[in-house]
Amino acid sequence: MGTTALLLRTALAPALWGTTYLVSATLLPQGHPLWAAALRALPAGLLLIALRPGLPRGSWWWRSLLLGTLNIGAFFALLFVAAERLPGGVAAILGSVQTLLVVVLAAALLGERARAGQVVSALVGTAGVALLVLRSSASLDPVGVAAGIGTALTMAFGVVLTRRWGLPSGVHSLTAAAWQLLGGSLVLVVLAVGVEGAPPALDGRALAGFAWLSVLGGAFAYAVFFAGLRRLPATVTSLLALVNPLVATLLGWAVLGQALTAAQVVGAALVLGAVLVGQRAATQAPQPGRQRHAASPRPGDEQVDPDEVVVGGVVQPGQRVSV
Repeated sequence: MGTTALLLRTALAPALWGTTYLVSATLLPQGHPLWAAALRALPAGLLLIALRPGLPRGSWWWRSLLLGTLNIGAFFALLFVAAERLPGGVAAILGSVQTLLVVVLAAALLGERARAGQVVSALVGTAGVALLVLRSSASLDPVGVAAGIGTALTMAFGVVLTRRWGLPSGVHSLTAAAWQLLGGSLVLVVLAVGVEGAPPALDGRALAGFAWLSVLGGAFAYAVFFAGLRRLPATVTSLLALVNPLVATLLGWAVLGQALTAAQVVGAALVLGAVLVGQRAATQAPQPGRQRHAASPRPGDEQVDPDEVVVGGVVQPGQRVSV
């Protein structure tokens, strides 16, 4: 597959994640964000493990739990706190900082050289997200800000560690994806029971919403995104995640009738420009870290197979943060 086709396929994932706000606002029961996250991740994990049964081996027991916690469990829990204590726009901006964090972590852990174009693209993309979702009445809460930064940190570490560790030897990519989804679901279910109590009642509309989020916005989208991560630098896939708030904003305008201001149009242009310029700068840059890891894998690590995937988490920014 050519680079352009791979980029477009990978961009499908954040585009699907951008539908989360619309589905949550119109189909899902309100007031249960942790259960919503758990009911989104758990069926996806069960579906994938049914398709490709298998158990982790050796170090992949703790690696799967750690990646599932970073990409799904802790990520959504922190997102819940940020959404409760901050306006959605502020939470979205803090979450988008993960693009800068991935640049730094990829340089430190993967040997991906941080270039000026990537840093500028990450900054411009964050500015574009701000124009898309930030309201003039936004206020700051220290705990909410800390949680918002936490979402960026967990996603950044999850992306980079997924890229670094590859897949365990002899294990199908869907099986490894299921391990992460189930590990993250375990964390979410425990938190949901402790914080929200019993799960909410689900009607036909809610079941349809969870089916969309679990199958397309869950298993399929996560797999596509991390399949791209295995063939593209981490900085490229991280910048593609900015498509998420862009799609969320456009759907709010087209489906929910929300006003689209001039500032939001400028923000959309900045996000698109950041994605295009950033991916071009990163894909044209040499990737010595990738070559080094492929040539000298560490014990327990497996060389990256371009067609294999591992599931992880994604930011849920929009005009309101929901999970």
